[in-house]
Amino acid sequence: MRIFSRLALLAFLLLPASLMATPPDEGMWLPLLLKQLNEADMQQKGLKLTAEQIYSVNQGSLKDAVVQFGGGCTGEIISNQGLLLTNHHCGYSQIQSHSSVENDYLTKGYWAMNREQELPNPGLTATFIIRMEDVTSQVLTGVPTSNITEADRERLVQTNIQRVTQAAVQGTHYQSFIRPFYNGNEYYMFVTEVFTDIRLVGAPPSAIGKFGGDTDNWAWPRHTGDFSIFRIYAGPDNKPAAYSPTNQPFKPRHHLPISLSGIKPGDFTMVFGFPGRTNEYLTSWGVDETYSVSNPAKVKIRDAKLRLLDADMKASDKVRIQYAAKYASIANYWKKWIGETRGLKKLDAVTRKQEQEARFTQWVQSGDEARKAAYGPLLAGFEKNYRTGRSYTLARDYVTEAVLGVELLAYANSIAHLPELIAQKKPAADIAAAAEKAKAGRIGFYKNYNAPTDQKVAAALLALYAEGTPPALVPDYVKALQKQYPGADGWSKYAAQLFSRSRLTTSEGAAAVIDELGKGNARALTDDPAYQLSNAVISHYRANILPTYNAATDNIALLSRTYLAGLRQMQTDKKFYPDANLTLRVAYGQVAGYQPADGVQYDYYTTLDGLMEKADPTNPDFEVPARLVELYQSKDYGPYAVNGTVPVAFIATNHTTGGNSGSPVINGRGELIGTNFDRNWEGTMSDIMYDPDRVRNITLDVRYMLFVVDKYAGAGHLVKEMTLVGGPNATEAAAPSQKIKKSKIKQKAAKADAQL
Repeated sequence: MRIFSRLALLAFLLLPASLMATPPDEGMWLPLLLKQLNEADMQQKGLKLTAEQIYSVNQGSLKDAVVQFGGGCTGEIISNQGLLLTNHHCGYSQIQSHSSVENDYLTKGYWAMNREQELPNPGLTATFIIRMEDVTSQVLTGVPTSNITEADRERLVQTNIQRVTQAAVQGTHYQSFIRPFYNGNEYYMFVTEVFTDIRLVGAPPSAIGKFGGDTDNWAWPRHTGDFSIFRIYAGPDNKPAAYSPTNQPFKPRHHLPISLSGIKPGDFTMVFGFPGRTNEYLTSWGVDETYSVSNPAKVKIRDAKLRLLDADMKASDKVRIQYAAKYASIANYWKKWIGETRGLKKLDAVTRKQEQEARFTQWVQSGDEARKAAYGPLLAGFEKNYRTGRSYTLARDYVTEAVLGVELLAYANSIAHLPELIAQKKPAADIAAAAEKAKAGRIGFYKNYNAPTDQKVAAALLALYAEGTPPALVPDYVKALQKQYPGADGWSKYAAQLFSRSRLTTSEGAAAVIDELGKGNARALTDDPAYQLSNAVISHYRANILPTYNAATDNIALLSRTYLAGLRQMQTDKKFYPDANLTLRVAYGQVAGYQPADGVQYDYYTTLDGLMEKADPTNPDFEVPARLVELYQSKDYGPYAVNGTVPVAFIATNHTTGGNSGSPVINGRGELIGTNFDRNWEGTMSDIMYDPDRVRNITLDVRYMLFVVDKYAGAGHLVKEMTLVGGPNATEAAAPSQKIKKSKIKQKAAKADAQL
């Protein structure tokens, strides 16, 4: 444990209590607990609704207009016919899947002018939360509080979770899951309704939906029209159903009215969505490992891969379309990690965490023997386990980012279970069935795969892997390759040999390999050089890296649970929010600009004027469609203009993270004012440490979305579906209320909920 001077410790202990409390607007709160934790504060900041109108089981509420879109984004329902709004980058892979060189919807955009033109998306889901419940006591039944390993505890917990979730939805069409909160001190269950017939309705061209590209990503000021529109379809009973041409648009329990009233500094804002992952209660050792070890390695690897993909994508339209979604995904967190590292260093986050740990130490030492026994060894345990795991964390990052960043090796690893089944002498029918499944799954992979591009990536990433992995953790197989292919171009020569000899570089070759595997011929894959390399690395990883890594991280998880319990006991006047874990949360704040650096002040909004100032036909990131230029020059803005221009984006102090992409940004009256799509560069460290002065979420102003749909795309029929309030063309809408009369569908839903 780090030793602090008595003078420094005294200074920490004399900090005012206000500095130890949760900062303004920080937090991602459970909707279930808003009444007791947040309602008064939210109303003081401008909320006109009650907590019951935000989250309710017994009647339609705001939660019923919010969905988890796919596996990692959020969407909002904006009409009574199941129209769903999310980000362009959230729908990007679906837009790409419908695109080809002949029908390039990524470049040109896509708009369904009638229901028949709305495009199905196999595998895409929209998930509603029906209700949530604290099930901590059920999950921890029979789980010892001490003298048990983290792995054994988790096995008991998972057994209880399976029992509780199955009982919760038995006899219904609902699904359920349970997640740990506060590092496993509490558990909450979520009962869900999952729709699988989701159709693409509209998407702007990338020159609008991705305007600014990687240059502006994670940055403010921003002028990106980052939205796409889908529709949820249901069966005749309004319940989830597999895709069918006879399905009907889903009738939601609530949809969000859209405000044309605009925003101003100080206005209340609320983000309702599914934030993915934060680590707000990380210790000083965890923060140091993040920005000293893990982030730099991952950034270095992705930087190399992105440069190679970019060059090939610019050289070929086919490759551009194949790799568009993959490139965007890789680039997104590459830039985020860079900003996060800078932000943590600027906040001196390690020192601030050390200060908290010093206060914790004093609190422990000032307590009784029980407190000392429970919490005294924690910080020394953290230091020991982070020191033990540091090299293994780095080695793990190089395997997952570099080795499995080579698509050929990742694919070889994905079918490595087939020769294992053969070696285990499984029944021939089981092996043949597994092979058929693998053969069908290969189609999607090779549709978006270009072997010459991947060969370049392999040469670069394997060199980084061999160089960056701690020497003691490099597999012998890789060391032998280094000797066999020496020199600066050694890995390039090896990659050329690898790709010329492997049968997995083409869809046809992979199909032939899988056919032979299905007949029991394991050597069809085990003799392939791609398998041999991936197997050597992954086997070594499982045997020599993962055990130590898992032991350290399991110990850290156990320590973290106790540490957070201690922090909550130490600071009884503080409202603690749980880390994000891809469950439904509310974040709230206010519209505000910020000062990113000395002498620089950013305003809270951007406009179409600023977009045109950025326009640059020589830079793909800043190309502007001719139709948009035409509308700008003629000032043909319809009812969406303010002061002679169109608002594009705005910022506020809401605490967001990945997964909040596509989340509705809602005003104090429960009306949609925008769609969240990013954070500012200076605020990307908010996953670990929130700074109220610099953390801002970036929101697409709903008026720009309407302008693009109506005036740019000519899809006014979609706008007519929506409920507009507070301006020209406004239609009457009510906030969700207990006084709203339930429809038959709402009554049926309420009855089903009651049965749960």
